[in-house]
Amino acid sequence: MVGIVVVSHSSELAQGLAGLAAQMAGPEVRIEHAGGTADGSLGTDEGRVRDAIRRADQGHGVVVLGDLGSAILTIRHVLDSKANGHVKLIDAPIVEGTIAAAVVASAGSTLDEVAGAAEEARGARKL
Repeated sequence: MVGIVVVSHSSELAQGLAGLAAQMAGPEVRIEHAGGTADGSLGTDEGRVRDAIRRADQGHGVVVLGDLGSAILTIRHVLDSKANGHVKLIDAPIVEGTIAAAVVASAGSTLDEVAGAAEEARGARKL
Protein backbone atom coordinates (compact mmCIF):
# COMPACT_ATOMS: atom_id res chain seq x y z
CA MET A 1 0.00 0.00 0.00
CA VAL A 2 1.00 3.61 -0.52
CA GLY A 3 2.23 5.24 2.68
CA ILE A 4 1.42 8.74 3.89
CA VAL A 5 3.48 11.25 5.85
CA VAL A 6 2.04 14.31 7.58
CA VAL A 7 4.54 17.12 8.27
CA SER A 8 3.61 20.03 10.51
CA HIS A 9 5.34 22.63 12.62
CA SER A 10 3.30 21.25 15.52
CA SER A 11 3.94 17.75 16.80
CA GLU A 12 0.42 17.62 18.23
CA LEU A 13 -1.17 18.66 14.93
CA ALA A 14 0.82 16.12 12.89
CA GLN A 15 0.15 13.32 15.37
CA GLY A 16 -3.56 14.10 15.66
CA LEU A 17 -4.10 14.31 11.91
CA ALA A 18 -2.17 11.09 11.32
CA GLY A 19 -4.35 9.41 13.96
CA LEU A 20 -7.58 10.64 12.38
CA ALA A 21 -6.48 9.50 8.93
CA ALA A 22 -5.41 6.11 10.28
CA GLN A 23 -8.84 5.58 11.82
CA MET A 24 -10.45 6.28 8.46
CA ALA A 25 -8.01 4.21 6.40
CA GLY A 26 -7.60 1.18 8.59
CA PRO A 27 -4.46 -0.61 9.76
CA GLU A 28 -3.05 -1.58 6.35
CA VAL A 29 -2.15 2.00 5.38
CA ARG A 30 1.01 3.19 7.09
CA ILE A 31 0.48 6.83 8.10
CA GLU A 32 3.40 8.52 9.82
CA HIS A 33 3.89 12.00 11.20
CA ALA A 34 6.82 14.37 11.55
CA GLY A 35 6.07 17.44 13.59
CA GLY A 36 7.95 19.87 15.72
CA THR A 37 11.62 19.84 16.58
CA ALA A 38 13.69 17.50 18.76
CA ASP A 39 13.35 19.82 21.76
CA GLY A 40 9.55 19.89 21.45
CA SER A 41 9.21 23.38 20.04
CA LEU A 42 7.41 24.47 16.89
CA GLY A 43 9.28 23.87 13.66
CA THR A 44 10.29 21.12 11.31
CA ASP A 45 13.20 18.73 11.49
CA GLU A 46 14.80 17.15 8.43
CA GLY A 47 15.73 13.97 10.30
CA ARG A 48 12.18 13.48 11.55
CA VAL A 49 10.82 13.92 8.02
CA ARG A 50 13.35 11.46 6.58
CA ASP A 51 12.56 8.88 9.30
CA ALA A 52 8.80 9.24 8.81
CA ILE A 53 9.17 8.65 5.06
CA ARG A 54 11.28 5.56 5.72
CA ARG A 55 8.68 4.18 8.17
CA ALA A 56 5.76 4.89 5.81
CA ASP A 57 7.40 3.23 2.80
CA GLN A 58 6.02 -0.26 2.20
CA GLY A 59 7.39 -0.44 -1.34
CA HIS A 60 4.50 1.17 -3.21
CA GLY A 61 5.45 4.81 -2.72
CA VAL A 62 4.80 7.55 -0.20
CA VAL A 63 2.84 10.78 -0.39
CA VAL A 64 3.94 13.64 1.87
CA LEU A 65 1.76 16.56 2.92
CA GLY A 66 2.99 19.62 4.78
CA ASP A 67 1.36 22.52 6.55
CA LEU A 68 3.30 25.76 5.98
CA GLY A 69 6.23 27.32 4.10
CA SER A 70 9.31 26.05 5.90
CA ALA A 71 7.79 22.57 6.29
CA ILE A 72 7.48 22.44 2.52
CA LEU A 73 11.08 23.63 2.15
CA THR A 74 12.24 20.94 4.57
CA ILE A 75 10.33 18.24 2.69
CA ARG A 76 11.75 19.44 -0.63
CA HIS A 77 15.27 19.33 0.76
CA VAL A 78 14.76 15.74 1.94
CA LEU A 79 13.25 14.72 -1.39
CA ASP A 80 16.04 16.39 -3.37
CA SER A 81 18.45 13.97 -1.73
CA LYS A 82 16.21 10.99 -2.59
CA ALA A 83 15.19 11.99 -6.15
CA ASN A 84 13.71 8.64 -7.08
CA GLY A 85 10.08 9.45 -7.92
CA HIS A 86 8.95 6.98 -5.26
CA VAL A 87 8.02 9.77 -2.81
CA LYS A 88 5.77 12.68 -3.81
CA LEU A 89 5.20 16.02 -2.12
CA ILE A 90 1.54 16.89 -2.54
CA ASP A 91 0.15 20.39 -3.09
CA ALA A 92 -3.04 20.08 -1.08
CA PRO A 93 -4.67 21.34 2.12
CA ILE A 94 -3.11 19.24 4.84
CA VAL A 95 -6.30 18.00 6.54
CA GLU A 96 -8.50 17.36 3.51
CA GLY A 97 -5.58 16.07 1.44
CA THR A 98 -4.40 13.66 4.12
CA ILE A 99 -7.87 12.22 4.63
CA ALA A 100 -8.49 11.84 0.89
CA ALA A 101 -5.09 10.17 0.43
CA ALA A 102 -5.72 7.80 3.33
CA VAL A 103 -9.12 6.67 2.06
CA VAL A 104 -7.89 6.13 -1.49
CA ALA A 105 -4.74 4.36 -0.29
CA SER A 106 -6.89 1.99 1.77
CA ALA A 107 -8.45 0.74 -1.47
CA GLY A 108 -5.02 -0.39 -2.69
CA SER A 109 -4.67 2.45 -5.19
CA THR A 110 -1.44 3.40 -6.94
CA LEU A 111 0.88 6.21 -5.90
CA ASP A 112 -0.43 8.44 -8.69
CA GLU A 113 -4.06 7.74 -7.71
CA VAL A 114 -3.41 8.51 -4.04
CA ALA A 115 -1.53 11.69 -4.97
CA GLY A 116 -4.34 12.72 -7.32
CA ALA A 117 -7.00 12.24 -4.65
CA ALA A 118 -5.05 14.38 -2.21
CA GLU A 119 -4.56 17.11 -4.81
CA GLU A 120 -8.26 17.06 -5.75
CA ALA A 121 -9.06 17.88 -2.12
CA ARG A 122 -7.93 21.43 -2.92
CA GLY A 123 -11.34 22.01 -4.47
CA ALA A 124 -13.39 20.50 -1.65
CA ARG A 125 -16.15 22.89 -0.66
CA LYS A 126 -17.49 22.99 2.85
CA LEU A 127 -20.57 25.10 2.23
